Amino acid sequence: MAFIRGEFKSSDAYIAFIGMDLRISDSGEKTGRRRLTKRGCSEIRRLLHNASMSASRTAAWKETYEHHRNKGKATTEALVILSRKLARIAYALLKSEKAYVSKTA
Repeated sequence: MAFIRGEFKSSDAYIAFIGMDLRISDSGEKTGRRRLTKRGCSEIRRLLHNASMSASRTAAWKETYEHHRNKGKATTEALVILSRKLARIAYALLKSEKAYVSKTA
């Protein structure tokens, strides 16, 4: 649904459109907190979050999720990383009009 709303030059533009890009609050030597911009459709972000929660329990994505958790990321941070990855994959599949082929298949 979000993909057909506009022309996106890259997956970064698509991520920004759905509001999952980071807002950086740095000034001089101060490193501020990073937050999602949440400028896009909240329903798409909700669906991506639900998809990443489900994906974190599957064989294909559990290793990626656990990798980020073991690096010290909070559960929500790891799920956002997974959500962004899933959105980029969806963008690539829609752009190329190809079917998804899992690494485990």
